[in-house]
Amino acid sequence: MSGENNPAEPDVNLESEDCPGEDVPGFGDDLELNQFDGLPFSSRYYKLLKERKTLPVWEVRQEFEDALVNNQLVIVCGTAKTGRSTQIPQWCAEFCLSAQYQHGMVVCTQTNRQQAVDLALRVADEMDVNIGHEVGYTIPLETCCSSDTVLRYCTDDMLLREMMSDPFLEHYGAIVIDQAHERTVSTDILLGLLKDILLQRPDLRVVVLAVPPMTDKLLGHYGSVPLISLEASCPAEVVHSSSGNKDYFYSALRLVLEIHRTKEDGDAVVFFASAEEVHCAQSILQREGTRLGADLGEMVPVVLHPSQGGLLPFLTKQPGPDRSRRVFLSTQQGEDIWWATESVNFVIDTGVQKKLVYNPRIRANSEILRPISQCQADVRKQLSGPTGKCFCLYPEESQLPAENSPLILESNITPTVLFLKRIEIAGLGQCDFIDRPDPEGLMQALEELDYLAALDDDGNLSEIGIIMSEIPLEPQMAKALLASCEFDCVSEMLTIAAMLSAPSCFLKPPASMTHEAVQCHRKFQHPEGDHFTLINIYNAFKQSQREQYFSVEKWCQDYFLDHSALKTAEAIRSELTDTLNRIELPISDPSFGTKTNTLNVKRALLAGFFMQIARDVDGSGNYFILTHKHMAQVHPLSSYGAQSQKLGLPEWVVFHEYTLSENNCMRTVSEISPQVFIQMAPLYFFYNLPPSESKDILQDLLEPDGSRKCKDEKQKTAAAGGDASGGCAVMPQTYDRCVIQ
Repeated sequence: MSGENNPAEPDVNLESEDCPGEDVPGFGDDLELNQFDGLPFSSRYYKLLKERKTLPVWEVRQEFEDALVNNQLVIVCGTAKTGRSTQIPQWCAEFCLSAQYQHGMVVCTQTNRQQAVDLALRVADEMDVNIGHEVGYTIPLETCCSSDTVLRYCTDDMLLREMMSDPFLEHYGAIVIDQAHERTVSTDILLGLLKDILLQRPDLRVVVLAVPPMTDKLLGHYGSVPLISLEASCPAEVVHSSSGNKDYFYSALRLVLEIHRTKEDGDAVVFFASAEEVHCAQSILQREGTRLGADLGEMVPVVLHPSQGGLLPFLTKQPGPDRSRRVFLSTQQGEDIWWATESVNFVIDTGVQKKLVYNPRIRANSEILRPISQCQADVRKQLSGPTGKCFCLYPEESQLPAENSPLILESNITPTVLFLKRIEIAGLGQCDFIDRPDPEGLMQALEELDYLAALDDDGNLSEIGIIMSEIPLEPQMAKALLASCEFDCVSEMLTIAAMLSAPSCFLKPPASMTHEAVQCHRKFQHPEGDHFTLINIYNAFKQSQREQYFSVEKWCQDYFLDHSALKTAEAIRSELTDTLNRIELPISDPSFGTKTNTLNVKRALLAGFFMQIARDVDGSGNYFILTHKHMAQVHPLSSYGAQSQKLGLPEWVVFHEYTLSENNCMRTVSEISPQVFIQMAPLYFFYNLPPSESKDILQDLLEPDGSRKCKDEKQKTAAAGGDASGGCAVMPQTYDRCVIQ
């Protein structure tokens, strides 16, 4: 690597206030060389260095470097806008360089993919190197790295996937776990596994970045390790609401308009509870903005998703014309994306968030509205800086939860258990969770993997389980894709898996164009159900790409489809295809549209999703879910929702997703026959279904008439006190596993 040619390059000039050549057009041969690529520093490097030295994190640089030399693990406590996410990984890279990278490079995890990209771009700029060379990033479906990369930003789930082939992360000499307080499932698993990896690798350095009170929890988990605290900048002026926040949504919108009428400078950011509220707020503010006087200047509402592309240049660019004001509308996931912007002068915090909490008993998510944590509230108060204002739409005395709730306690942990079972094979010890998953959720995950034939009789991964763990999908979808290899419908199942893994491809139209959008979407509807409709949409999208004279973006716009979502589905499908090729699974030719293919797609779907079956009990769309006896309806956007008046609803369906909310809707629904369900579902799953009329119907299909008659006679004889066998040959009850072995 180019940096290795200059291992002894002195670092003293980095600390000097007199930056060589800063205002000198040419200064001969006394150029300071970049220790990472051996080239002279540019004038921009010194400009950025001057800015970096003003960050709070620079006050603890020497303390951090000393701690890193003398300890395997260091915890750094600091809020957003202290510079922790940009500077500490650079100092870790210098540490690894000093050891000639003999223990590995540096990786820094992020909980958000776009945050990883934006930080990598910024840090490459600060280090005066090229993105994709010395500094790079890895996010789902995109890698920008090379053999020269010494510092890499990546999402926490991508680092976990690396452990499948490198369980002790021997490629790295330093690992920075950023945003540990977010408590994502992947970050919690990493924090648990690293405790064991550190014992196996005395040369490894781990740095954990978090905010209080998560730092106290980390100290309790890891024991006596250094804690370095960063001085936060002075918080903004904080104004609390004197009343409750029941009407938080309209209170926030009224406040935005009042701020704009004051003509005070600065952009505003509003934190709402959900994406639905964000889009609704945008529509209202756009309408109200047209009614404001021209003398107030333009108000521009901007929907901001942490996952959307190119946030860094978008946030750092200056506002538009004089007296124009951007109003950024975000959700509970967006606090840390504001590290790079200085234009925000007003923060409006509604203090609530909508979360999906998984219930293992019914294998479904519940949508819950609840307060944000004190940790989140404190971070939001820092975002507008000392000259700004933060409006909290809840009383000051409100008792907020101290920290973010660990997602591993609120999520379906079946994918987690599959992953942990996989790395056990590689010799890694038990994961020492900071907060252990609920035993009920753990048992449900093991049961589900057993139903999917992913476990052997000893509870270890079966051959099927090992293959499933290689496929970057949820276990049920991975099993369905695996089954499609047997049923010669791999091409179709790849498309279904990609479309369901990507964001929804359906754009929500303006209210005035709802009917037109429904008519456009109806052109893609397939009579067999939503899974097949998704194939129609994807195939039409690919066809529009092949027609060179046609603009794909325009085509998507005309049909109210999301171009970026379809491009994401295309990338996911390509990645899944590469995975199947790598593990040498057969990929059949597409034959979508034939009766045989339709049946085979349903068989493959049921091989993975036999636990998600429902029956229309009254012919009017009231579906009974067999696994937990809840009632649900088909989602209004389903193709069955549009066709129900003409064609009627199917009696039996398989669904992809069900959420307990106000309307309890099933999403992505397709018709199945009970005969195919009986064929594909493991019998030991079937016999564990709770009793119901629907189960009795399936039981009649499963057992021959003679067997059923014999069973009735046995029950009568037993009631009369006679021999329970009743003179009939008793059929043994078998508990065979899924036929796809």
